[in-house]
Amino acid sequence: MVNRFRPLLGLMALAVAITIAAAACVKTTTSAGRQVDDAAIKTAVKTKLAADVKLSTLTNIEVNSTNGVVTLAGQVRDESDRIQAERVARSVDGVVRVNNDLQIEKKY
Repeated sequence: MVNRFRPLLGLMALAVAITIAAAACVKTTTSAGRQVDDAAIKTAVKTKLAADVKLSTLTNIEVNSTNGVVTLAGQVRDESDRIQAERVARSVDGVVRVNNDLQIEKKY
């Protein structure tokens, strides 16, 4: 019975070995220093958004930063809030670009 499954076991062992080898070759393109910078940028953007009088009530804005590129997501009341949030994010040191994915709330 074992002889019957030997070729299948060999293929499975080969697949596992290839998977492990491929995983070992993968490396991150983001250095530890850059990750720290992105965390600082994210915190600074959130702090500035909270300090902005008009935007202080907006808790629906999610901020992410990758390699200095800040992404804003969520909902805001109107176009002026959307523009102001982007302006605030751009004002933070280390921000390379802002992807403004903020949506305007639908008024019913």
